[in-house]
Amino acid sequence: MAGRWGLTYPLQGVPLSEHGAILREAEELGYTDAWSAEVESNDAFTPLAAFAAWTQNTRLGCAIAGVYNRSPTLLAQTAAAIEELAPGRFCLGIGTSSPAIVERWNGVPLEQPMTRMRDTIAFLREAWSGEKVVRKVGPYDVKGFRLGRAPKDAPPKLYIAALREQMLRMAGELGDGAITNYISPEDAPRVAGIAREAAAAAGKDDFDVACRIFVIWTEDRQQAQMIGRFIVSGYLTTPYYYAFHEWLGRGEVLAPMKNAWDAGDRQAAVGLVPEKVVDDIFVFGSPDECKDKIEAYRDNGISTPVINIIPTAREPEAQAQQSLAAFRALRPR
Repeated sequence: MAGRWGLTYPLQGVPLSEHGAILREAEELGYTDAWSAEVESNDAFTPLAAFAAWTQNTRLGCAIAGVYNRSPTLLAQTAAAIEELAPGRFCLGIGTSSPAIVERWNGVPLEQPMTRMRDTIAFLREAWSGEKVVRKVGPYDVKGFRLGRAPKDAPPKLYIAALREQMLRMAGELGDGAITNYISPEDAPRVAGIAREAAAAAGKDDFDVACRIFVIWTEDRQQAQMIGRFIVSGYLTTPYYYAFHEWLGRGEVLAPMKNAWDAGDRQAAVGLVPEKVVDDIFVFGSPDECKDKIEAYRDNGISTPVINIIPTAREPEAQAQQSLAAFRALRPR
């Protein structure tokens, strides 16, 4: 296996405090990357601080830290601290997140996402240089901030969460990598190609495209379909993700689900998720079948697959057993 092969941590059902041995085993198994996520559980950075101490060579990334939920100064400071813990091994993934997380959970208006992202990127670049920063970023009017412990050698690699064309082009133009998710291997050339085209125009020849790939750990197709339908109905009915899949060409097949969801009939929406959509954007089956599909993403332009294991069990102990079994079975070939 050449190239990168990443995993999302912490594993479901396994306490964060027990991941030291898992991360060390992951290096022995050939995993190259450990990425955190930030939704309703742990934050993006605390696990990575521990991972920095528990690993020697693993690249660490977050996918993603929201730019609306933190001030730009705090984001710059936190990223610089993780970079100092793991020099040359940290990728800061940032994104605008979603209306549910930004507005409903944090009470912050999600306004002008392209402008907010562009201004945040400019702020981070300036702050990491050690220069004094005077810049307005959204509601933050920063006057004379200087990062006291700026990265000594090089700043963290900056990855931009991107779905559709405008943000993908921004990622290529201003970032070191792009992060995407909920796509099929057949979608990958279009998504990765737009970002890489912008990166090439900006003179970058080593641009990375990371994709979180959701693996439902079962060989039972019916069970995988059931779990996948619940996830699709919850995610792809949100404005950003539905627009993304309209852009990818799934608008017509997803419209009945979206209409039912918007009408408040959640049960009907789940039942209206097309089987093919679940087949397209999730991975399930035998370990070899799963690895074949993950490799198909790489063949189609995803240079960093980031596996996200979804156990089928509900009890934490059983979830942990399934997560660990999948973690070992899905090691790179």
